Amino acid sequence: MTSSVPSTMKGVMINKTGGTEVLEYKTDIPVPTPIDGQILVKNDYIGVNFIDTYFRSGLYPAPQMPYILGREAEGTVVKLGGGDSYGLKEGDKVVVMCEGTYAEYTSAPAARAVKVPAGMDSKIGAAAWLQGLTALTMVREAHAVKKGDWVLVHAAAGGTGLWLCQLLRAIGANTIGTASTDEKVELAKKAGATHVVNYSHEDVKAKVMELTGGQGCIAIFDGVGKSTFDLSLDCVARKGSLISFGNASGAVPPVTIARLSAKNVRLMRPTLFNYIVTREELEGYTNELFGLVVKDKFDVRIHETYPLSEVARAHEYLEGRKTTGKLLLDPSK
Repeated sequence: MTSSVPSTMKGVMINKTGGTEVLEYKTDIPVPTPIDGQILVKNDYIGVNFIDTYFRSGLYPAPQMPYILGREAEGTVVKLGGGDSYGLKEGDKVVVMCEGTYAEYTSAPAARAVKVPAGMDSKIGAAAWLQGLTALTMVREAHAVKKGDWVLVHAAAGGTGLWLCQLLRAIGANTIGTASTDEKVELAKKAGATHVVNYSHEDVKAKVMELTGGQGCIAIFDGVGKSTFDLSLDCVARKGSLISFGNASGAVPPVTIARLSAKNVRLMRPTLFNYIVTREELEGYTNELFGLVVKDKFDVRIHETYPLSEVARAHEYLEGRKTTGKLLLDPSK
């Protein structure tokens, strides 16, 4: 299998930060050579995530330039670099979570790769993994949601939002989602949201207070950021948690900590990657997530699969909040 690996590949890199115009689709990038502790993966599908737009725009600093974007992919192990491969071998179907996945091949740390279950359909690994793990760790660790809790989920029809709705339904929480269109409202309800507020013409705070008897929500999962932060703080219950985990509308400005004292609010800004640092954490949460997909038939909604060469269009749709579910890239096109 190793002999079939070419010397160059297609990929998307940036040489500077900015809008989608800085995305450069190349066909002559050298295929990386895996070193000890790494595996070389031929990517079948690449997940598109908001974090990719943060590195492209400069909100998060890239470690070097030029820089190949991307944080997750699903593919086949085609070469082992030596050292501990965590039981992985050539020919295995895996998901990988590392930098540089916007390409045909990725040299990934074996410690950041997990084998895909035999019973799971193609595409599902890349479509479910990063956003599914984000949602799973949010409801387990950022705020351990209990049955009967009132929970607010912003952008409930987005990739992570749909996962949160399904997980919260399984827990037995009362979920209030927010969405911008009637189509997104219906998707969030189908995924498990008990109530969904169309914020394009409904007052979110008024509805939350009406539904919760004026108490607010004990947990708020806010991946939108700047435009919803004050609303989230208004809607959180006494002794509740505001879990701000994304910047879809821009970064949240500095917060005066005294604002939290009015209701003894816990404010947290977690990242998925700090919940899956150890191999045990990564495998444990991944196996639980994939088990929900295979055994419990959790729905994995794929909005669209774009050719890698059309990555700019994928970023524009994601940032324009025109999507429901997951965006994927196909590196073969």
